[in-house]
Amino acid sequence: MWTIDELVERVVAALAAEYPGVPNGRVRDVPDRRVVRWYTTTGLVDRPSAMRGRTALYDTRHLLQIVAVKRRQAEGSSLGQIQNELAGATNAALADIARVPEDLLGESTPPPPQPTRPRFWAEAPAAQPKTVPPAVQPEAAQPRATPLSAVALTGGAVLLLPGAPTPADYRDIATAAQPLLDLLTARGLLTDERDSR
Repeated sequence: MWTIDELVERVVAALAAEYPGVPNGRVRDVPDRRVVRWYTTTGLVDRPSAMRGRTALYDTRHLLQIVAVKRRQAEGSSLGQIQNELAGATNAALADIARVPEDLLGESTPPPPQPTRPRFWAEAPAAQPKTVPPAVQPEAAQPRATPLSAVALTGGAVLLLPGAPTPADYRDIATAAQPLLDLLTARGLLTDERDSR
């Protein structure tokens, strides 16, 4: 695999032999990094084969594609014609057009393995620690359900209390809760019972 700069160097070396240049003065004889990226964007050249961090890596097919494009341009073909001809071309067909020297095709090494992120959503959940059945747990460790008592207040509010209040508790709770109930009613969070009459 090569970086874009290494790829451009190989393209230049490949075109050094038997390449008359492009007859059209508007077209660059030898592509640079920007041209390679543009070829990739327009589909003349495949996307990079791999990434090393943020660095794109290219292989032999990319070299063949770029050199084939430049050779066809030197023959007077437009990019549209070249794209029609080379779209989906095999490496053998590209090699026939590009005529890249063998020594430039080699030394393409596979990219180093990228660290893979764990796919936590695809893994089985971790085993839960075994718990002792409730009947075997000591008395102090067993969870106890606390009974709750509901105290109805004005405006539809309900106060939940652990334990059972006495009739006197109900009266005192209603008196103590009145400022909170007035605030909640003023903010529209409770219904004003006087309005519902």
